[in-house]
Amino acid sequence: MKAIRRFTVRPVLPQPLGPLAELAGNLRWSWHPRTRDLFTALDPDLWESSGRDPVRLLGAVSPARLAEAARDESYVRRLTEAVDDLREYVTGSRWYQERDAEGRDRLGPELPRAVAYFSPEFGITAALPQYSGGLGILAGDHLKAASDLGVPLIGVGLLYRHGYFRQSLSRDAWQQEHYPVLDPNELPVSLLRESDGTPALVSLALPGGRELRAHVWQAQVGRVPLLMLDSDVEENDPGERDVTDRLYGGGSEHRLLQEMLLGIGGVRAVRTYCRLTGHPEPEVFHTNEGHAGFLGLERIHELAVQAVDFDTALEAVRAGTVFTTHTPVPAGIDRFDRELVARHFGPDAELPRIDVGDILRLGMETHQGGEPNVFNMAVMGLRLGSRANGVSTLHGAVSREMFAGLWPGFDAEEVPIASITNGVHAPTWVAPEVFRLGARQIGERRTEHALSVGGAPGGDDRWDAVADIQDADIWELRRTLRAQLVHEARRRLHESWRQRGAATAELGWIDEVLDPDVLTIGFARRVPSYKRLTLMLRDRDRLMELLRHPDRPVQIVVAGKAHPADDGGKRLIQELVRFTDDPRVRRHIVFLPDYGMAMAQKLYPGCDVWLNNPLRPLEACGTSGMKAALNGCLNLSVLDGWWDEWFEPDFGWAIPTADGAATDDDRRDELEAAALYDLLERRVAPRFYEQGPGGLPDRWIEMVRRTLTRLGPKVLAGRMVREYVEKLYVPAARAHRVLDATAAGELAAWKARVRAGWPRVAVDHVEASATGAVAELGATLSLRVRVRLGELTPDDVEVQVLAGRVDPEDHIADVSPVPLKSTGGPDGEGRLVYEGPLALDRTGPFGYTVRILPSHRLLASGAELGLVAVPSEATGEEAGVLMR
Repeated sequence: MKAIRRFTVRPVLPQPLGPLAELAGNLRWSWHPRTRDLFTALDPDLWESSGRDPVRLLGAVSPARLAEAARDESYVRRLTEAVDDLREYVTGSRWYQERDAEGRDRLGPELPRAVAYFSPEFGITAALPQYSGGLGILAGDHLKAASDLGVPLIGVGLLYRHGYFRQSLSRDAWQQEHYPVLDPNELPVSLLRESDGTPALVSLALPGGRELRAHVWQAQVGRVPLLMLDSDVEENDPGERDVTDRLYGGGSEHRLLQEMLLGIGGVRAVRTYCRLTGHPEPEVFHTNEGHAGFLGLERIHELAVQAVDFDTALEAVRAGTVFTTHTPVPAGIDRFDRELVARHFGPDAELPRIDVGDILRLGMETHQGGEPNVFNMAVMGLRLGSRANGVSTLHGAVSREMFAGLWPGFDAEEVPIASITNGVHAPTWVAPEVFRLGARQIGERRTEHALSVGGAPGGDDRWDAVADIQDADIWELRRTLRAQLVHEARRRLHESWRQRGAATAELGWIDEVLDPDVLTIGFARRVPSYKRLTLMLRDRDRLMELLRHPDRPVQIVVAGKAHPADDGGKRLIQELVRFTDDPRVRRHIVFLPDYGMAMAQKLYPGCDVWLNNPLRPLEACGTSGMKAALNGCLNLSVLDGWWDEWFEPDFGWAIPTADGAATDDDRRDELEAAALYDLLERRVAPRFYEQGPGGLPDRWIEMVRRTLTRLGPKVLAGRMVREYVEKLYVPAARAHRVLDATAAGELAAWKARVRAGWPRVAVDHVEASATGAVAELGATLSLRVRVRLGELTPDDVEVQVLAGRVDPEDHIADVSPVPLKSTGGPDGEGRLVYEGPLALDRTGPFGYTVRILPSHRLLASGAELGLVAVPSEATGEEAGVLMR
């Protein structure tokens, strides 16, 4: 008979084991080996069967075993040390607290008091399955690294009752989705409660007088609280209860409600949390992708309630907002019908004090090719954030091109979208065996610090110490990790075939799948078409030769999920799995269903080579290869995402691309697959199997060593979060403090005046005279520019000269704008004169031009307003002159 209600009865721990509850309640255990060892020691088999989840473990371990552990003096002593270590970790000074802000104050007066970090998904641990892929794992690593560094972050997301789907395969290799129900009472989370003990509630007004209510669950990620909103509340109608049912599920309105709850409800949850706990209110709000963009509207509405007008509130909110885009293609951006958005805002729904027209304008696609009836969440994120970034150097450039239409008149390289390359949280992703080898070399504490905080690449002796590890120890480590992967792959493959309907009697061959002494390649990620899961199948005969080579065989482990609505991705999985089912190759290449964090933590360390072959430049970053690298795995990848900026032949290989405009998609795949086969056959496999005088693959081991010493410090999430603090959070906090209601009103009024007067701003004439008869290196041009400013004043603008080398189309590269100086009042025709020198500091084709930009001390960048005035063709003979 089915129970009408399910709940977990928590055990009563013996007094000496009481601290176990404290350790289980803080997700630091997910990346802290000594804490995990305590739970493992209670019952190793139960630890594995409980999914390595301390909450489930403590709910299932027998009272007799708990009593036995309570009498074990050694165990209790280790437990006391672990809980003392946790308490010191969450309260002691770390990098953020010790940062000396330019020598003025040890606490750093420019550091934000708190940062709110919003994301639709967070991958913290497999025990809290609230993630689907790279975006969520990145968000989880961001929180963990912020905790390690002591950054006062508050994470904000949604709690999905079904999480993301579990994947299996049908007999004919078609992806099957399963959505197990998650009970928050069985998860490592707690309900945020009011002072009287009742659950805290946030609510949103919906059209027709309805209301969307949500509880707030809190997970403690080291020092960082993660707040997750849950709409499965009894007071809600059935439709509203299902808003947080599935990650990325439902239709357009369902997604809109999820994103309204995340952004608007998330801000309200943060306010509630700070009120109840005394946590400092955030000065900076960081939206991780456009899904959480409505948080800016809620903050504008907070000011509107205080009678602040929309334009002033917009400037105040923008100042402290950071927006990170992860999407290299327009199709990956959330876009809603404008009428749907309009229906959910205004007097009869949410944010009644903001005019709906103002809201719609924030998401309007005004760039060329934009659709007038679409509300674009990324566009709104850029307009509501004074600072924005992509997640690798290449992705930053792609993003500037993609969104350049929002800043008309500016070249793409001047679009105000910066780059901070993603990193990964090494303590989460480094295998215990790798950690122990490092601890043996430099000590446990120094190893922990090197992995969590890190240092400058090439200048950190903790990472350089890898150079002293013996070749034999590195090779034995790699063999151990490979053997563990082989064991895990066989176990998962057996389980998958049983789910597909196979009988045990026909699965004996699985015991011979993979070989711990064979070169092992890993490929695991989501399965959209641009990641090209099946590129390796382009020439199946050649792939078979590689897999079955008599002297230098290769084996491949593949995993990945297609979105439930992506039949194209499912067909790719089916095609690959059918190939892996072929008896001729099934011992050499396997597909493992249900890719997730638990699998990844075995897969990354166990591979020798990590393969990535997306269509360049459609991979924003691609952090899986970083996690593999931290375990001594070499990368074999297209030069895309992070590999484009950090690739070196010393620690990996670059797959040549055929991305010229004249190459069609089919031909491109053919050429790049051939390049992949060539690399594997001629360079990768020979190096792996080539033995030196001592019987070891010396050159391969050296590549592993260089991967760890030179690439390792770069790929750390600690490095990434430090960059966010220094490049984005500190400037945003500074701007937030400066732009109070008065300053924000001043800036809003100035922008309105500049926009109104800009049509009458023009470059009227440009003259140049040289110090010599010819343009020689070291000569100087004297520039004289006459401009018209209309109703604007010289204080409202900056007149600049831009100079540098020019390409065959006369485009100036590597521009460094130099301001010109006003020489006095207007002439008889109302024109102002600006002058300045221009040094000819490089040889070759050279050119210059001039322009006028709005200028104000409170602007985040000169391109912020998207306004620029440049010379017309008739401005003067010397305007834009080219010299060769």
